[in-house]
Amino acid sequence: MKKHAIVLGLILAVCSVSSAPASAIEPAGGVWELGVILGEPTGLSAKYWTSRVNALDFGAAWSFQRNGQFHFHCDYLFHNYEFFQVDPGKLPIYFGIGGRVRFDDDDSRIGLRLVLGAEYLTDAYPMSVFFEIAPIVDFAPETEADLNGGIGIRYVF
Repeated sequence: MKKHAIVLGLILAVCSVSSAPASAIEPAGGVWELGVILGEPTGLSAKYWTSRVNALDFGAAWSFQRNGQFHFHCDYLFHNYEFFQVDPGKLPIYFGIGGRVRFDDDDSRIGLRLVLGAEYLTDAYPMSVFFEIAPIVDFAPETEADLNGGIGIRYVF
């Protein structure tokens, strides 16, 4: 947990001395975000915007369920900027679908994720803050329901 606090502190320090590119307010295709997610799971979070409203979201993190395992997910997201109107910045809600792999010595799992979240894109700094929940249906090695969720912060490149 101490490592996560250090990484978050570094991201906030970089953001406080940077000026925001126009893409930080409403990212276009080709823009990357990199940061951390805290919750279930906790770890690194990355996002690649393929267009103004679509993105690929990645997570490489530690799941604390069942004595802890490494977790990797990838989701395809759709963003709606009209649901919440904020000033300054943007607050799109997003939803999408993806997959998750949770590695364990004897019980690795593969599942389908349905994602719902909101992301605040600041206009003062090249950063975003997000919250998401993701119900999961594992298909292998057996069918089982699960739930992920967390809050996070990412630097916008």
